[in-house]
Amino acid sequence: MEKFKVVSVGCGHIANEWMKMALPRTDMEIVALVDIRKESADAMAERYGLICPTYTDVAEAIKQTNANVLFDLTIPASHFGVCTTALQLGCNVFSEKPMSATMEEASEMIRQMEQSGRSYSVMQNRRYDPNIRAFRNLVQSGTIGAPGYISAEFFIGAHFDGFRAVMDSPLVLDMAIHTFDQARFISGADPVSVYCHEFNPPGSWYKGNASAVCIFEMSDGSVFCYQGSWCAEGAPTSWEASWRVTGEQGTAIWDGHKSPYAEIVSPGDQEDKFIRDYSRVESDFKWEGNLGHAGCLDEMFAALKEGRSAETDCRDNIKSIAMVLGAVESSKTGRKIELKNDIN
Repeated sequence: MEKFKVVSVGCGHIANEWMKMALPRTDMEIVALVDIRKESADAMAERYGLICPTYTDVAEAIKQTNANVLFDLTIPASHFGVCTTALQLGCNVFSEKPMSATMEEASEMIRQMEQSGRSYSVMQNRRYDPNIRAFRNLVQSGTIGAPGYISAEFFIGAHFDGFRAVMDSPLVLDMAIHTFDQARFISGADPVSVYCHEFNPPGSWYKGNASAVCIFEMSDGSVFCYQGSWCAEGAPTSWEASWRVTGEQGTAIWDGHKSPYAEIVSPGDQEDKFIRDYSRVESDFKWEGNLGHAGCLDEMFAALKEGRSAETDCRDNIKSIAMVLGAVESSKTGRKIELKNDIN
C-alpha cells in the first residue's frame, strides 16, 4: 500500500508531540507543513529534517501536494475552518482536541464529514494506556456490579503562559475534555445533563476560572462527579486524574499512576454485618498497544486502512465536547444543562 500523504497544519507546541510519534511511522509521510506564520513552519521543517514545502494556506498546501490526510494541530478556534476545508478537498482529518468551539460547529463538521465520504477523528491520547484499559475492564466486566457513582479528581499546579493564562475557562475548556472523555470510555455511558460551578481560588495565577466542580447524569443512570483545579499547589494528582467507581457489589480504584484494583463484597453470609468484609480483585486485563499520542495515531491509521470508524471518530467525540461546552454554559447560567439533544 502506498504511504498516506499528510499535510500538518499548525506548528506550535503540540505539533512537536505529533511529529515525535508520527515521523517514525512507515505508512505515512509529511508532504507539507502549514502555519499562519511561515517562519514557524520553516523552523519545524528544519527541526525535524523534513524536506517538504511550507505554506500559510491550507487549501493551497493540499492542492499542491495531493495530500489525503491532514493533521489539524491549530488552536481550537481554527479547527472548524481547517477541518471543513480539508474535508471538502478530499482529505481525512486527524485533529487535536477539542473538536470545535461550539456545538453548532461540531455538528456541521460531522455533516460535512459524512457528506465527503472521508473520516474525521480526534486525538484523545489518554485512552491509550494499559492501566486505563484495565480499569475500564474492571468496571465494564461486572466485577463491581452496575456502576452508580464515578468520581475523578484532577489537581495540578500548572504554570502555563500563552492563551491558557488568559482564557475565561482554562481548566474546563482546555483540559477537562480529557477527563470527561475518560469517564465515557471507562463507564461506557454517555452524558445526559450537567451542573457545573467554576471558580478561581486565592493564589491563582490564571485570569479565568482555573477550578471547577461538575456533576453529570449519565445514560446508564450513574452520576459522574468531576473535581479539578489547574492552580492547586502541592500533592498533585496524576494527569490521568484519580478515579473511584462505586457499583452494586464493590468499588474500583485507579490513582492514575499504578495498576487499578477493585474491592468487592466477600462471598458468604454477611447479612448481619454492619460493615461487610471485602476481597481485593486485581485486574488481569492486558493491553500492549502504544501509549498516548502514538496509540491514538495507531488507531486512526488502522481505521483508515480497514475502512471503519476510529475509536475517537468525531461522531463519538461530539459527546465529550458536549460535556465541556455544557459545563461552561451551566457555569455561566447557574443552572443544570440538558445534553441529550446536543448529541443525538
